[in-house]
Amino acid sequence: MRLLALLLAGLFALPACAQTLDKIRKQGAITLGYIDGAAPFSYADGNGEPQGYSVDLCRAVAAGIAEQLKRPGLKTRWVKLTIQDRIEAVRARKVDVECSTTTSTLSRQKLVDFSLLTFVDGGSILTRIDSPANKLADLGGRKIAVIRGTTTERALRDALTRGMVQAEMVPIATRDEGLELLRQSKVDGLASDRTTLIGVVVTRAKGDIFKLLDEDFSIEQYALMLPRNDADFRLAVNRGLARLYRSREIDKVYQKWLGRLGPPSILLSATYFIQGLSE
Repeated sequence: MRLLALLLAGLFALPACAQTLDKIRKQGAITLGYIDGAAPFSYADGNGEPQGYSVDLCRAVAAGIAEQLKRPGLKTRWVKLTIQDRIEAVRARKVDVECSTTTSTLSRQKLVDFSLLTFVDGGSILTRIDSPANKLADLGGRKIAVIRGTTTERALRDALTRGMVQAEMVPIATRDEGLELLRQSKVDGLASDRTTLIGVVVTRAKGDIFKLLDEDFSIEQYALMLPRNDADFRLAVNRGLARLYRSREIDKVYQKWLGRLGPPSILLSATYFIQGLSE
């Protein structure tokens, strides 16, 4: 009986984990999640519309899926997520794709799937311009704000341990919260991904002057988060990204959102080139 029950459970589980494309076809819409406050990768503009590098990648993916399903009028539904609920939103299939700055890790792959890589960044620390700190070791005895539950939090803890730096990690919920603590000198640094920290300063600094440390303490490989165990849907998403990389249309997306930071790094350029898979 136990074996029969397991077999029946497996059979009933199959339709739930392999029908994202069927659901999109029947509903005539794809549901995309994004996180506000993660400029230049994802944020809401003055009209409440999602914008950013990762958002544009998801729009390209949605267009590719519409073409694959022969649904030119496919609608796009956007759902605002938080860093804390994004993984569960994908697991519960509240969104089909999560479009922000999620780092692909092996532990997360127990819960969700990931697309091809979309960006390569590094973990860094933002400080006030008058801070004497230029590297992580200079923050010994200081307070560093970091969003709880992120790969950055874990990477920072590991980096502090490796470097034997005695700094206090202050958990926060959002980068904006950390920026305000830094502005008020309640913390001495704000840890996050380097490019995202630049985006926070550009969009939220209000004339304040900050600086980044000269070194990164981790590498962060971004990817679009997808429901687990749906190979057909993952292939459809990857097909859209690979086409973007192969055609070099990715250069326009990069220039639009990140061009003022300079050209893509050698590592990022190689990421685009290697992942421009042929059909």
